[in-house]
Amino acid sequence: MSVEFVFRLIGLVGLGIGGVVLGVQLSGAGNAPQDLWAVVFGLVGALMGLIATPFFTTRPARAVRSMLMEMSASALVAAMVGLIVGLLVAVLLAFPLSLLPPPLSQVLPIVGALVFAWLGISIFVMRQRDIFSIFRGRGVTGRLAAEGAGTSNEGRSVLLDTSAIIDGRIADISRTGFISGTILVPKFVLAELQHIADAGDPLKRNRGRRGLDVLKRLQEEAAVPVRITDMDIAGVREVDDKLVILAKQMNYAVVTNDYNLNHVAQLQGVSVLNINELANAVKAVFLPGEALNVTIIQEGKELGQGVGYLDDGTMVVVDDGRRHMNQPLAVLVTKVLQTTAGRMIFAKPENGR
Repeated sequence: MSVEFVFRLIGLVGLGIGGVVLGVQLSGAGNAPQDLWAVVFGLVGALMGLIATPFFTTRPARAVRSMLMEMSASALVAAMVGLIVGLLVAVLLAFPLSLLPPPLSQVLPIVGALVFAWLGISIFVMRQRDIFSIFRGRGVTGRLAAEGAGTSNEGRSVLLDTSAIIDGRIADISRTGFISGTILVPKFVLAELQHIADAGDPLKRNRGRRGLDVLKRLQEEAAVPVRITDMDIAGVREVDDKLVILAKQMNYAVVTNDYNLNHVAQLQGVSVLNINELANAVKAVFLPGEALNVTIIQEGKELGQGVGYLDDGTMVVVDDGRRHMNQPLAVLVTKVLQTTAGRMIFAKPENGR
């Protein structure tokens, strides 16, 4: 038996009895048949109790519970402190307001309590990071301040995007210690990953399954905590929009490979950790005139060019390298070009042949 059904029964009985009492009283005032009025009002009250009770009991309770589950510990503490401060201000104003002539002396203290309680909660929740930053580093308050700012004792927490999970390199990065805070995977990202894994297109299905395998590996091998979080943004359907709003509210960083998400997040002041940018940043730096060895594996676009790749995936375009196809070749760097797709190196054979 569900809780909602129990409350429906309670509402049915309670409003049914209230309807009977109201019907008896109205029948006495209007000289109408007492039994008829009692039965009619009792049935109407019972029906209203059966239908409307959940809308005043269980469903508001579920909505409040859902909202509380989505709030961080720092936001809950800020709301409680704001409520206390608002009620204290209302108490201080209650005495002068009670000296006003009625009905103002009876109504304004209640209105003041409601208004200042709402103001206290709103102000403290909206400015929680600024308020907690004052006490950061002091016991429990310092820990709550760290959470409110999207950080932990070890570092800043990050949100994983679906593209970063499917890419797979985040599992290797997490083992190196470059990410020092908690890695958070929202359930709506996990749901999108599962949807991709269940897709009819074999390519998408393989990408989704790879992402699930990477996530499992991440949980087992990461040097930092990896958590699946219930935090969500109500009323927003797009996963990218949810990530940006959630990161902005909680001051988290977003880990992604998505070009569009990267720029949208940066425009809204959200920190972005782009794995492609990290990979390009840690590639070996070669200056014009330096020597390196590369194996020519394909033809270039221009006549006589050959193309090879370094171990980190950097493309090396060698002038007059086509005739050394599938052979290791010592070359000299002539130019290094940085593009949005990565770094390209132009070179020529070291011996000039």
